[in-house]
Amino acid sequence: MGLLGGLALLSVGLLFWATRDMVIAAGFLAGLAVAVGGVLLARRLFSASVAGEAALPDWTMLRQAVNHDDVAIAVTDRAGRMVCANDLFATWMGGFVTPPGLPLEGRGAETLKNAGRAAWRDGEGRADGLVVGPLHLNAQVTRTGQAEDYLVWRFAAVERLDLVSEILRHLGGPAGRTLGQAGVMVALVSAEGRLRAANQAFLLRALGEDDARHYNGRDVAPMLRIDDGGALYFAREGERATPLRMLQIPLAPADSNTPVLLAMLDEEIGPADRGTAQAYVETLLSLLPFGLALVDRDGRFLYMNRAFVRAASLGDGKMPRYPGDIVVGEDKGPLADMIRRHSSGQQVGGDLSIRLAGQSGEPVSMRVVGVRGLGEAAVLLSLKDSSEESRLKRQVAQASKMQAVGQLAGGVAHDFNNILTAILGACDLMLMRHTPGDSDYDDIQQIRSNANRAASLTRQLLAFSRQQTLRPQILQLPDVISEVSHLLKRLIGETVTLSVHHGRGLGAVRADPGQLEQVIMNLAVNARDAMPGGGTLTIETYPVSAADVRQMGNEFMPAADYCALKVSDTGTGIAPDVLPKIFEPFFTTKDVGKGTGLGLSTVYGIIKQSAGFIFADSQPGQGTSFTIYLPVHRSGSDTPVVAAPPPKPKKSQWGSGTILLVEDEDMVRAVAERALTRAGYTVVTASQGEEGLERFAQMDKVDLIISDVVMPTMDGPAMVRALRAKRPDLPVLFMSGYAEEQLRQSINIDDVAFLPKPFSVAQLAEATSAALDDAVHRAKNG
Repeated sequence: MGLLGGLALLSVGLLFWATRDMVIAAGFLAGLAVAVGGVLLARRLFSASVAGEAALPDWTMLRQAVNHDDVAIAVTDRAGRMVCANDLFATWMGGFVTPPGLPLEGRGAETLKNAGRAAWRDGEGRADGLVVGPLHLNAQVTRTGQAEDYLVWRFAAVERLDLVSEILRHLGGPAGRTLGQAGVMVALVSAEGRLRAANQAFLLRALGEDDARHYNGRDVAPMLRIDDGGALYFAREGERATPLRMLQIPLAPADSNTPVLLAMLDEEIGPADRGTAQAYVETLLSLLPFGLALVDRDGRFLYMNRAFVRAASLGDGKMPRYPGDIVVGEDKGPLADMIRRHSSGQQVGGDLSIRLAGQSGEPVSMRVVGVRGLGEAAVLLSLKDSSEESRLKRQVAQASKMQAVGQLAGGVAHDFNNILTAILGACDLMLMRHTPGDSDYDDIQQIRSNANRAASLTRQLLAFSRQQTLRPQILQLPDVISEVSHLLKRLIGETVTLSVHHGRGLGAVRADPGQLEQVIMNLAVNARDAMPGGGTLTIETYPVSAADVRQMGNEFMPAADYCALKVSDTGTGIAPDVLPKIFEPFFTTKDVGKGTGLGLSTVYGIIKQSAGFIFADSQPGQGTSFTIYLPVHRSGSDTPVVAAPPPKPKKSQWGSGTILLVEDEDMVRAVAERALTRAGYTVVTASQGEEGLERFAQMDKVDLIISDVVMPTMDGPAMVRALRAKRPDLPVLFMSGYAEEQLRQSINIDDVAFLPKPFSVAQLAEATSAALDDAVHRAKNG
């Protein structure tokens, strides 16, 4: 500063000497003084700024320093503001929340606040047992900083082991089974002496059960017994009990209110102890799924496992004393003789067919084996629980019987349809020559009417055998019921009240509406007959989800979405012995002449052919209900429910052209030939497929092939394939007494028409005209 002052004065003197002007020298001196003052002020301000920056901490560097994988750390100032925190703190606390305002459970926030106050006062505070969601934390709070105006909050997770929960989890699992296999019986008992959990070995020895759910909370003291000598036993084992050694393991020794773990072992008294080996064998037998029992030399039961009790249909508290007590009187002697023979002879076994008392009388197989080295036990009895197997056998037998009857009915109906076709055709031809008023006209009409009734019976047989021709459509069940409701009211009469209820959320089904109407009417008529004095007929529809099907536990219905149709009455009901037979053909409970026995069998066949299921439920005197389940129709796109197709215009019964008729039944072939010739066609006939090929080769022109499907030597489809190889556009009309759907799967030929038997002369003429018109239409568009 002195040097600067000297230089300034020297500069002013030189300026005055050069200019000899005092005003200029004084002005220069003043400007110089202002410049020097500004420099000094800027220097002082810069020094103060640098000193202030040096006094503030670098929080970025501090945050990197406190990052920790195991400890959450936060720093707050005197005003309680968050200064810095690491990433783990934000993860655990759900963000950078300033302590002590953390989302703590219970009184955690108050505990943490007291720890902060203690740190400001004493330099350090602590808070344990804090809970944040699933985390259990301990917190340490420390006062720090040069002026001790900061708090550092450290949070560490606590490893908590819920010993009771772990024991409860393991006793019923593999660990408990492993201990039981080693002969260790373990139970967890509450401070009040009640059972909380146990392994299977303990349950079987103490209770004779292996399911702890039935015994949780039961007092453990009555399960044990102490004799006069201080030995411990299981009470249920009685005088044959094996002494036990018991270890009590408190889970928290300092707390008398915590559960206790009991571990029990069979006391080894010495080789003379016969009960120990038998106890081990009983424990082993109790774990097996086979019915096993031990019998002594006097023929008395020593032990039987649960499977034996179940197979012999023994109720609780009805334990028999001798094996003969569980069989019918005729089998008591043979069973006692076999047990006596094996108890004193060699260790061999034999089988005996017996009938158990209190069961259906079906024989079951019991195996009797002599044993040694098991104390008092001399004979081991093995009995298989065959109730489920018998039930399945009955179901298979019933299904096989129904299938055989269905095949028989289908075959009979097919052959009968050929006869009815000839009868109806002959009647139609005769009626063309007679007019009303002729002496023979009424007789012919009566024959034709009876033939139609027979045709209706054959259709019912085909429906039962699932071989009828269906015309399925996508429809809603309420629509079908509304269409047939006016007919139902006339059928059931005035004494029966009709009640209809529809559920919400019903899906569409794929079925033949005409056949469904027949199903509903058949069930309604049966319900009416079951209510001679009047009653209520209820028809319900409701959705059934796949989850509902699983809860039903039905073994035959796959888990899927269904639409249910339930028809219920308040009539007399069906007897339990009759209920399994109601769907069999020609089985009826009605008086002679009042029923054919084909109504329910037809219903059964229609529902099964529609991929549905039907079940009957009845209580005598309380009414009967039939429940039908039809699968909900699913499509790759949102397919709308389509209405029934409009009826096709009636075709002419007259025409022209050359027809090759192939039919193996002479009477059907003769009637069809006469009917087609009368309609104006030129007809060439053949009796089977090979003859049809020969006739076709000899003909100059063939406009249509009419052929039966099933014929000897060469059937109709094989003949048509051979003809189509020569003439691909050849029109074909198949006729058969079997179902169209079934035949089309085996025919596998495109562009063929189908005429079901029996048919009338008019139907044959119309089908022929329609087949020829379709051929002309395809030729124009093709």
